[in-house]
Amino acid sequence: MSSDFSVSLSGLNSWFSDWSVDPNGIRPVFAAMYEFLRTCNEVSLEYKGRPGVTHSLRARHAAQKGRELFVLVDVIDDQPDARWLSVCFYADLVTDPEERGDIVPGGLMGEDACCFDIDMPENDITRYMLQRVQEAARNAAKE
Repeated sequence: MSSDFSVSLSGLNSWFSDWSVDPNGIRPVFAAMYEFLRTCNEVSLEYKGRPGVTHSLRARHAAQKGRELFVLVDVIDDQPDARWLSVCFYADLVTDPEERGDIVPGGLMGEDACCFDIDMPENDITRYMLQRVQEAARNAAKE
């Protein structure tokens, strides 16, 4: 993988560096996903911060024609002292062999989604999520 990507991350570094209170321990999960996505070939990233609501990281593969993204990583910010992650993929781009996610009809840009809510890292969730991200990126490259 290389760093051949475009990025629109205005505000991400500032928000992330200010994120010091993390009793749920999800900051490292978000950081690992961001670092992985940042190094993917032909992947562009976009950050949308809505303080008090969500901080969203959206990844799109250059080969995608009809979709705006292949993964949406939301840090839910309604309780800054107890943030949690919601990670959603188009349901047809990922598998969930351990059945950790939920199928959400129309849950991602009007299409069926496979979403993972992470309020505390457990059972090697970072490894599992990085596998799902890699799978979704690979499948998005075929669209």
